Amino acid sequence: MTIKAAITSASTTSWIDHLPEAALLVDAGRDLIIAANSAMGRLVGTDRQSLIGTPCTHLFTDQRPQLIAFTEETLFRSHGWSRDFILQHRDGRNVELEISSSRVGEAESQSLLLLLRDRRQLRTLRERHDANHYHRGGLLEWRRVEELFKDMERENQLILHAVGEGIYGVDAEGRTTFANPAAERMLGWRIDELMGRVIHRVVHHSHEDGSIFPLKECPIYAAFRDASVKRVGEDWFWRKDGTGFPVEYTSTPIIDNGHPVGAVVVFRDISARLETQKELQKALEEVETLKHRLEMENAYLQEELSAEYHFHEILGQSDAIKAIVRRIGMVAPTDANVLITGESGTGKELIARAIHQSSSRRDRPLIRVNCAAIPKDLFESEFFGHVKGAFTGAVSDRVGRFELADGGTLFLDEVGEIPLELQGKLLRVLQDQQFERVGENHTRAVDVRVIAATNRDLKTEVRDKNFREDLYFRLNVFPIESVPLRRRIEDIPILAQEFLNRACQKFNRPPLALREPDVETLKAYPWPGNVRELENVIERQVITADGRLDLDLQGPDSVARHTLEPMPPARHFDGELMTEHELRELETHNLRRALKISGGRVFGDDGAAALLGVKPTTLSSRLKKLKIEPRQFQERDL
Repeated sequence: MTIKAAITSASTTSWIDHLPEAALLVDAGRDLIIAANSAMGRLVGTDRQSLIGTPCTHLFTDQRPQLIAFTEETLFRSHGWSRDFILQHRDGRNVELEISSSRVGEAESQSLLLLLRDRRQLRTLRERHDANHYHRGGLLEWRRVEELFKDMERENQLILHAVGEGIYGVDAEGRTTFANPAAERMLGWRIDELMGRVIHRVVHHSHEDGSIFPLKECPIYAAFRDASVKRVGEDWFWRKDGTGFPVEYTSTPIIDNGHPVGAVVVFRDISARLETQKELQKALEEVETLKHRLEMENAYLQEELSAEYHFHEILGQSDAIKAIVRRIGMVAPTDANVLITGESGTGKELIARAIHQSSSRRDRPLIRVNCAAIPKDLFESEFFGHVKGAFTGAVSDRVGRFELADGGTLFLDEVGEIPLELQGKLLRVLQDQQFERVGENHTRAVDVRVIAATNRDLKTEVRDKNFREDLYFRLNVFPIESVPLRRRIEDIPILAQEFLNRACQKFNRPPLALREPDVETLKAYPWPGNVRELENVIERQVITADGRLDLDLQGPDSVARHTLEPMPPARHFDGELMTEHELRELETHNLRRALKISGGRVFGDDGAAALLGVKPTTLSSRLKKLKIEPRQFQERDL
């Protein structure tokens, strides 16, 4: 009789039903249960007849790939064994299985016999067997087991004592069941003081800020409530003395017969780590600040290098220049604030640079701020910087000029243009060397020397309530007057020749020399634009020169015709002293003449400011002070 015939015969059901374990006879090729015994029916909670003729894979719906692999292994090896399968009982519970398999029949046969065992029942049987074994072993065996457990408990205690992390256990009600010495040391409580107490109310009752931490939100209790491990990276525990400390911890549930009965909490003090992180963050912020500052300084220095200065050293041999050099030598080694006064174009910035280069701050930058060019609303941000979001358009943090000049010198050009409402904040920085960025409460300290310059009469501004008196006295610690060119005419030949050499080199022209008539012509002019105007005139002469200079004031094509047009005889400057009234009349006449030539335009390459060699803002201020309206000259041209 063949194996196939034996399988299909009625006797199959008889012999498989006598097996002591749940059994299935399966046709692997057709995925069909051929026979099942009563034990198999009890295992799944149904009768065995309902299993016969159904696919075997229906019993292992979620493990179909594993079942196929297991079947192929059995067919290849003729037997198999696995503890990886789970089937579902009719009442919904999962049954963990241990399966033994064997091929039935010849080598080509695809019939398999599967013996299925409930792993939980196997454990129960083994435990019962062990208990019977110990019981039969008598008192000696029990003593041996007791000693064994004592040794295990002692080893566990040694481990708990040796562990550096704090460990404590809680029952299902959150009451403390044990704690190791590290937990006692960190929390400041003895184990006997914690035993039986709800530990959340002792060490975990509040957040770091003191706000209540409800017990129902505690991750430690959630561990055995959800039967899942909870890991918390940063939290807060409280000591017995009322102080707190940051912790990280893991709460692992204790499961008994499928039910959570408590949890084990392992925690560590992370104060040192957080402090290290804060120090690292602070260091990174300082590095970023220094990086940003260096970038700003580099950009500023690049701007300074690319700018064209009118002169790089103080030129002249007049008594006025010698006096200025002496005063520079006196104040440079100190940190005293300096106020440089004088008309536009006299070289106030040159004096400031000479003071800085002769001081102990020469290795730090000289930061220049043109107060006349800063919009009123941006003064505070330009001086003190701002933080991101401080106002519309503040898309990132910005370092102010005071912070940029820390350790160096800050040159406030046209200081008289600073708005009155900001002068108080400037005074505070000069007094305390402290400031806050716009939008920030953090006070920053700086070490800055201030050199200010102005073409205004600040005493008059103070009297007219346009400039704070206390700020004036704070700036005017050491005054230096930058003498106008008309009061040091003996320096004109030196300056003119220096500017001539530079202009020839700049415009790639052959060298030119000043003639005696040229020098006399230059000396005869009062130079309201001072040294800057002189340089502009020389540069225009070089541009138009045809082999030699032509400073003929009467020539119709002379570039200097308008600029060097002589004054009326009554006002001609012949080297003698002039009264203040005469100087004011002379200045007014020259300004009106420049406006007439430019058609009333102040700004632009052909504007009056360019003709005079002064800044447009300076010229506008001067016209306003003299009550000269440029539009009058525009209407006259029409």
